Order: sequence, then C-alpha cells, then structure tokens
Amino acid sequence: MSSSDTDVKPGLLKQPIAVWAVAFAAVVSFMGIGLVDPILPAIAGQLGATKAQTLLLFTSYLGITGLAMLLTGWVSSRFGAKKTLMTGLVLIVVFAALAGSSGSIGEIVGFRAGWGLGNSLFIATALATIVGAASGGMANAIILYEAALGLGIATGPLVGGLLGEVSWRGPFFGTAVLMAIAFVAIVTLLPATPKPAVKVSITDPIRALGHKGLRTVAAMAFLYNFGFFTLLAYTPFALEISSPIRLGLVFFGWGLCLAIASVAIAPRLQRRFGTVPVVTAMLALFAVVLLLEAVFVHDKAVLVVGTIVAGLFLGVNNTIVTELVMEVSPVPRSTASAAYSFVRFIGGAIAAWAAGELGEVFTDWSPFVLGGVGVLVGLVVLQSGRRHLVVVHDDPAPHTPAEAQAVTAGDA
Repeated sequence: MSSSDTDVKPGLLKQPIAVWAVAFAAVVSFMGIGLVDPILPAIAGQLGATKAQTLLLFTSYLGITGLAMLLTGWVSSRFGAKKTLMTGLVLIVVFAALAGSSGSIGEIVGFRAGWGLGNSLFIATALATIVGAASGGMANAIILYEAALGLGIATGPLVGGLLGEVSWRGPFFGTAVLMAIAFVAIVTLLPATPKPAVKVSITDPIRALGHKGLRTVAAMAFLYNFGFFTLLAYTPFALEISSPIRLGLVFFGWGLCLAIASVAIAPRLQRRFGTVPVVTAMLALFAVVLLLEAVFVHDKAVLVVGTIVAGLFLGVNNTIVTELVMEVSPVPRSTASAAYSFVRFIGGAIAAWAAGELGEVFTDWSPFVLGGVGVLVGLVVLQSGRRHLVVVHDDPAPHTPAEAQAVTAGDA
C-alpha cells in the first residue's frame, strides 16, 4: 500500500469549508446506522414485534442501500455531486419522518427502505466529494470520511438513547430535523459541481467485480459484515437493557472507539506493519471478541466490554480497507467503491436478518457464533486472495483539479 509509507499530512484539519459541510452531513447520515440500536427493545415491546421482525429495520435499510449503490454512479454522473447529495438528504428527511409516524413494525421496515435509498445516494457521493475536494491527498480524505463515519455511529446511539427516553419515535424525528439542517449546509456551502464528460453505466460496478483484487476485498467485507452487523443489531437484545439511554451509552462507547481508531491508530499501524497484516490481525481479534461474547452471552459485563473494545478493531479495519478498495483495481475509484459497497451492504442486510432468526429460533449465543465464523471465513478469503491485492492507484498526492472534478462527479 502506498499509504503505508506515507504520513498523514499535518494539514488534515485545514480543509475547505465545503469539505466540512459534507463531513457534517455525513456524520448525521451515519447516525442513522446506530440510531435505532437503543430503541430496538422498545419498538419490539410497544409494537408487539419479535426480534426477527424488529431486525428487519436493518435488513430493509442495508439491503436497499446496497442495491442502490449500483444506481448512484448513474445518477451522479448525470446530475452532478451536489444535486445527488441534496436528493439523498431530502429522501432521508422524508422517510425518517414517516418512520417516526408509523403505527406498525411493517410500516417502519418499509420506510427504512426509503431511508436506505436516500442514504445510498448521499454516502456514496459524499466520499467522492470529500476525496475530490479535501487537501492533503487521498489518505487525509479517507481519514476525514472514516472520522465522520465513526463520529456518526458514536453519536447516533447516544442521540437515539436520549430521544428514546421520551419515545421510540423521537430518534426518527430527530434524524429528520438534523438532516434538514445538513441539507441547508450543503445548499449554501458546497459549490455547484459540474457534470462529468463520461457518464457511468449501472453495470459498471458489477463489471468492476471481475477484477480479482477488488473481488477479494468485497468478498471479505461481505463476510466481515456478518460480524459487524450482528454486533450492532443483535447486542441490544442480548444485553436485555430496557433503558434506551443506557443502551445508547454502550454503543456510544463502541462508536467512540471506532472513531478514535479510524483517525489515530489505523494510519500508524498501517505504516508500521502493512495493509494485509493489519487487516488480518483486526479480523482475528474481532472474531475472538464475537466468540467470547457467544460463550459468555449471559454475562452483561462481558457483552458491554466486548462491544466497546470491538470498536477499536472495527475502526482500524474500516479505514484501511476503504483505502485498499480505492487503490487495488484499475477502474475509477468511484466505481470500485460502489461495487465494494454494493457487496458489503448486502452482507449486512443478510446478517441482520439471520441474527434475528437465529436468536428467535435458537438462543442468544447463536447470532454471535454466526458473526464470529463469518469474520473468520472472511479472513481466509483475504489470505487466499492476497496475491491479487496489488496497488494500482499509487498516488498519495492531492488530486489535480481535473481528477478532483471527475471523482467528485462520480459516486464513490
């Protein structure tokens, strides 16, 4: 990896105001991933839903997000990054508000799907926009993006817990309000982005998976997300904590560790040990945490500590793998990222559904075994395909204006 030998430039925080506007909106967008964690038991109890039915909130959200990744390049290459970001934000505002107004678990699941569509349009284009506009090169841009992801995932459960103490509807309405603010920030602070000369096809991300290196990383991420979303979606039920704020604090700790590891730990480990060895170690450690939680599933202290500590491994892994996706194949970065995101989010959707079904039919330890085994198989996939992980985009320097324009107009 080129970035393993490249220090993150000291100007990380000296970014154009447009980058900070997109980063703020990204934080709010990523809050939607963990926002529902603290209110899952409340939703299940008040709407008379089973664990499996409740976890469909993740499945519909992640499934549509993944499928829509095939469309984001087509949309953004025809309308430009700014209009795509704005459309995504509007959809999130509308469907988050509708979810808060729902009267049944089925309605929430359906509206979460619409939320996922808006989320895919936003998060895909946000990464491309930050990469294209940030100063200090791609490494700094990805760290900013992963920091936004971590901060959003960390604050999402906290906000969800605070608002959930009032009503399970509160987090949904809160997201709608915050996303409306983010919409205003994008409209006023992000300059108009031109349409690219070359339009992206819907099939481009699928064809990109023909590259063995990209396919290896995507397959690893598909399996790794079985662990990620088992931890995120099923742990609230295994903990059996009825207080939304207490659940929110647990996942706030998890997300905070994820954010810190993304920004402060991942670059240092990567420079010292290299990409594949660090990812291998993080996958192994995460699998151990999940299997320990399976063994001690009735010990709340183990579940709480394990969940929070896992954030460190996930933060390191997310940052390094995101950069690897950008560099490992000869296709445009935006197309590579869309292909990778399509595969990994589908993995998350299946994982959330499977965790709910296993927890309902068997016992609370079975979802964690599924997650741990999935991560270990992902580790094997990574090792078996590591010879294909050769850097193609080896350019740690900032993008030229032309490249920045092309990347920004794409869908990352």
